Amino acid sequence: MAQSLSNVLVHLVFSTKHRRAWIDQGIEAEMHAYLAKACRSMGAPAIKVGGVDDHVHLACRLGRTVSVADLVQGIKQDSSKWVKTRGETYQAFAWQNGYGAFSVGASQLPALVRYIEGQREHHRQASFQEEYRTLLERYGIEFDERYVWE
Repeated sequence: MAQSLSNVLVHLVFSTKHRRAWIDQGIEAEMHAYLAKACRSMGAPAIKVGGVDDHVHLACRLGRTVSVADLVQGIKQDSSKWVKTRGETYQAFAWQNGYGAFSVGASQLPALVRYIEGQREHHRQASFQEEYRTLLERYGIEFDERYVWE
């Protein structure tokens, strides 16, 4: 085969350090746009970015040469630097150390986009911790509660 083709879709989830409510209404839209730009610059175009004040969800199409770990590290570093330029309020901003990465089939993508779009409504009923536990369980990822939260 002469050409390398792929369609690797991934759902990324990560929170602010200690789940602090850093991503307020004043910065949320800019933050989501910036995260999408960071994904694109790393060769993993974002299909949808969303979240609420203490965490984000990204649906991305991984490029053929980018690993999930490198992508997450890059977008966290880049966006953390950017957010600190938004004013004195954000000088101590930080992302959590870890992240969740979940595989998504092409047929599941529309449902994932709707899920990300509905984050504000979803979190009227469930905390980030409840949501994240549910995702880990749904995807069959074993975890130790002592090490998941920071």
